[in-house]
Amino acid sequence: MLAVADSDSYLKWAAGLLDAMPSDWATELLVVRSPIAPSESQIQAAVSGTRIGRAGGSGEGGGGLPPVLAARRLRRAAERFRPDVVLLACTGPVVDVLAAEILDDLRPRPAFVSGLPGISVPATEKAWLYRSGCELFVVHSGREVREFAAIGAALGGGGSAAGGGVALARLPYLDLGGPVPAERDRVIFATQAKVPRRREERETVLLALAALAEARPDLDVVVKLRGRDSERQTHNERHHYERLWLAMAGEGRVRVDALRFATGPMHEHLSRAAGFVTVSSTAALEAIAAGVPLLILSDFGVSAEMINLVFEGSGCLGTLDDLAKGEFRVPDGEWCRANYFHDDAESDWLDRIRELAAAAGEGGLAPARSLLDGPEHAAARRRARLRLEVPPRVLRYGYRARRRVRRYLKAL
Repeated sequence: MLAVADSDSYLKWAAGLLDAMPSDWATELLVVRSPIAPSESQIQAAVSGTRIGRAGGSGEGGGGLPPVLAARRLRRAAERFRPDVVLLACTGPVVDVLAAEILDDLRPRPAFVSGLPGISVPATEKAWLYRSGCELFVVHSGREVREFAAIGAALGGGGSAAGGGVALARLPYLDLGGPVPAERDRVIFATQAKVPRRREERETVLLALAALAEARPDLDVVVKLRGRDSERQTHNERHHYERLWLAMAGEGRVRVDALRFATGPMHEHLSRAAGFVTVSSTAALEAIAAGVPLLILSDFGVSAEMINLVFEGSGCLGTLDDLAKGEFRVPDGEWCRANYFHDDAESDWLDRIRELAAAAGEGGLAPARSLLDGPEHAAARRRARLRLEVPPRVLRYGYRARRRVRRYLKAL
């Protein structure tokens, strides 16, 4: 299996899935260069706790962290590796262009597998359409399987994934916890790039965390970042929490040392956590797996737009006032079994991948076809490919440098 990731969250997911593959499989993990490619520190955090992280990584040529490769080098690496299965652990437009153009004519033809790296409720047509050229779509709860299978059946056509190729896996990073330390003295706030959107809303979260730190000086209140302000994430973050905090401290609204900002592997932070809080991060599931009481903030709404709809009925919803008082929750057991904490025997993704690998080895896979094939989608696919083939430093020149971009492409 060759796994390709394009951002920090997808890289973490890919490393975890490869960790669960049988030991007799040859695996390779690569990062495709794009404007959202993770930094070296983000790569280290993403693979931490997996076989790749423990072994120092598996990269092109062996050894080291997974390398970040331009699209053309990625293609050459795939030709050398000759995979039976390619796991496209990428954002939707990148999955589409990799499967439809950059890797589409690999011989022998591998099976394409994709999926989503976290909470995917409610299922969306957009997520499915971008991955419709893949044979298998991997999700992580029975509810997600049902919702995406219904979307695939309704859309019809396209590749075999559009016929309902949905598989169930356990989220791979729910089982990375190590020995429980004697002392749990931290409260971890896991940020989410997309929500809440407004600056004022984010400031209220920081103020509640500051109130908790004031009321409980025995606790180390940590804002766990996916990346520093200078680092890219899967989704753009307009109001970075650390930048907001420094501005608030400069205005005298908070004491600058009341909170601590940190990056690094989530499972390491949770090992010392007495409580966990987020608006909608998938890290909430990691907290549940680690036995950490938690709080899902509902002040900004509970909806698909807030990416926290799945937590209805979990028993974990609470408010900023609850956070300021340090009142955390224990999730409902029935909700856990229905959402992401199913029995391992229910997971079928490995069996499905074995079947696809066997079919690929026998040359039995039909050419990949996406629901986005066709002239009406050609312009969007060209834009996605441009982000993979043109170095980010060139793309940053923007609209006024279109001629420079064209000359660069012509010279390739």
